[in-house]
Amino acid sequence: MDPLGAPSQFVDVDSLPGWTDVYEAKQLDTHQNPVERAQVNVRSPFPYRKDINAKIILWKGDVALLNCTAIVNTSNESLTDKNPVSESVFMHAGPDLRDELQKLKGCRTGEAKLTKGFNLAARFIIHTVGPKYKSRYRTAAESSLYSCYRNVLQLAKEQAMCSVGFCVINSLKRCYPLEDATHIALRTVRRFLEIHGETLEKVVFAVSELEEVTYQKLMPLYFPRSLEEEIQSLPCLPADIGNAEGEPVVPERQIRITEKPGVPDDASDEEGLEADLSFIGSHAFARMEGDVDKQRRLILQGQLSEAALQKQHQRNYNRWLCQARAEDLSDIASLKALYQTGVDNCGRTVMVVVGRNIPVTLIDMEKALLYFIHVMDHIAVKEYVLVYFHTLTNDYNQLDSNFLKKLYDVVDIKYKRNLKALYFVHPTFRSKVSAWFFTTFTISGLKDKIHYVESLQQLFTAIPPEQIDLPPFVLEYDARENGPYYSSYPPSPDL
Repeated sequence: MDPLGAPSQFVDVDSLPGWTDVYEAKQLDTHQNPVERAQVNVRSPFPYRKDINAKIILWKGDVALLNCTAIVNTSNESLTDKNPVSESVFMHAGPDLRDELQKLKGCRTGEAKLTKGFNLAARFIIHTVGPKYKSRYRTAAESSLYSCYRNVLQLAKEQAMCSVGFCVINSLKRCYPLEDATHIALRTVRRFLEIHGETLEKVVFAVSELEEVTYQKLMPLYFPRSLEEEIQSLPCLPADIGNAEGEPVVPERQIRITEKPGVPDDASDEEGLEADLSFIGSHAFARMEGDVDKQRRLILQGQLSEAALQKQHQRNYNRWLCQARAEDLSDIASLKALYQTGVDNCGRTVMVVVGRNIPVTLIDMEKALLYFIHVMDHIAVKEYVLVYFHTLTNDYNQLDSNFLKKLYDVVDIKYKRNLKALYFVHPTFRSKVSAWFFTTFTISGLKDKIHYVESLQQLFTAIPPEQIDLPPFVLEYDARENGPYYSSYPPSPDL
């Protein structure tokens, strides 16, 4: 009830009946013949899971009215689309939402970005951009739509959200066939809950009357409510059910231009289908970089030389560097989350990372990676150290391990070779545990370079106070927790 006693327009997700409660599962005919009964032993790739079904809600209504942790808004790349979902979200959220969206500077197709919910009952709004559908680019559209749903769920997981309300992301304006899009939506959510089900309590599909018919038809395929319904639904599953995460499987390229035109089939070293398809046409031209798929296959088999691997990695890094130099990164620079300061006791350049200044959920993390490369490329050519201030960071400042792994994989070898120390200032117990797991099982080469620093006094034994530009809140926190620092202290064996 609102303050005047009128019923609230918002709908509490806990009051909505679940998927298994509203729609009765169809039962198999009890007069099956022996062949039909034998088929019950054949399991679907989406088997009956009571625990997963308990998290699913299919609801006919306006997603903007849901009282859950976050709702999903579908928009265009400038986040200004006028579709029924967006218009309702803007109307109920209030004018502050438009001001907040301007700070995001758009959103790419397939990505997801977070804002506050403002006047909505939902605490957050996750904005995503669905693809425009053209039949000749169907594979690209499928991959982009999958990314929309996956990135929304990943963001919800990273922010420890309890419930997410999905609109139908594929808007009519973008011409995506509803049934095809529904398959992608349902299987992506299903696969995510199989792997990360403990992170979400409720997932609501908010649909219109037209969309509800399609969802009712297809949901038993991915969320069967009994073993009988699982078997009934099995023949209706499409041929492409995606990989283990629901992502569309893109077939390998089957036509290749031969490197040596005119060479007959029996002269090729390849065998089988690959040999037949490598000789196409009589006017082919040779590749400048060789057989890309063959190189990838050799990498997986561990047969590509170290020199070839390094060359391939260098080409990839150069592409990132070129993009970093061409992109407008002023919005990331304004955060003052990464900057160069003085030198340490050994004369090595000191780079500072301020965790509290990184609003992970509100910025484009790919641009953050580009900015890191842009700033660090000329620094990393010689020895340097990093100082990471974990001081007063919260859940909105926590860098995802996938992002850190990607950064570590993308950067040039000089970054890893010339980094001599990473000082982790004001760590918490949780951050120490996370760092230990990450450096032990993901990027072990960094483990021996990390030094946990409990106080500024300890840090100043390695880096003189006048050589490091400290954020004021770090000084205040350290003085409160450790007392004022002094101009001289005994050297610390930890550093």
